[in-house]
Amino acid sequence: MIRTIRRTALLSTLLGLLALLLWAPPASASRAVTTKAAGDCGVLASGASAAAQRAVAAACAQVDAGTWYTWGGGHGAQPGPTYGTVDPDDPASEHDPERLGFDCSGLVRYAYAEATGSDILNGPAATQYYTARAAARFTAAQGTGPLLPGDLMAWGTSQDLHHIAIYLGQGKMVEARQSGTKLMVSDVRLGGDYFGALRVNTGAVTGHVFQTWGTGVWTKTAPSVGATRVYAFPGPTTVRVECQKHAEVVTSDGYTNDAWSYLPDYKAWMTNIYIQGPAWLDGVPTCTG
Repeated sequence: MIRTIRRTALLSTLLGLLALLLWAPPASASRAVTTKAAGDCGVLASGASAAAQRAVAAACAQVDAGTWYTWGGGHGAQPGPTYGTVDPDDPASEHDPERLGFDCSGLVRYAYAEATGSDILNGPAATQYYTARAAARFTAAQGTGPLLPGDLMAWGTSQDLHHIAIYLGQGKMVEARQSGTKLMVSDVRLGGDYFGALRVNTGAVTGHVFQTWGTGVWTKTAPSVGATRVYAFPGPTTVRVECQKHAEVVTSDGYTNDAWSYLPDYKAWMTNIYIQGPAWLDGVPTCTG
């Protein structure tokens, strides 16, 4: 009788240990959930805001889903994948009208809309880079040193910014790169025409904020019609004005004005004629120096 009880107790103990071993998750599975390797799509460095991390997660979910690059994709009435159009300069885009996906700025728009619940970065790459929602800006010469996951990296020139991507950390970025490919994780490309980066302010826009009007209106390196061009607004745009000053008299579209505003996000000047409001903007200080 005693032997039977002992055997039963020993058997129960062994069965309990076996159940415990079967229940405990393997250490490798646990690590796969909590860490990201450099080749994976995800937040690969610390320090990013919660909103920036959500933007990375939204973009990476599209990578994981195998979503296509498609020219013009993601620029519908609401953020999200759309069918593209044919890029006349790229033979590889012939199937873009058949593919539901994003172009580079369409992906950025979608990622930050998912992160914030608001369509805060609607527009092409240049509009996104020059956004009044920039919390910080970084030059090409600074490289990736000061960047955090979720920062936006842009390529091109001041007159033609043609590509934008989301930084992940560890020298990686997620992007919609070109027709014929799917959304991908890439090594950061700092050479060539890399232009710079910015950190997105997902809160309230600060400073003196105005709307422009007109189309094809150029900003300039100095408050003068003859100064070098920086960027042309394709249409009405939200801008942040740092200060204004009296300078060269401009006559255009039936208005004459000598007031110019400095736009810090463009590092450029714009005649007040094309900024909605009075000829001398209310509440904006006079530029000094």
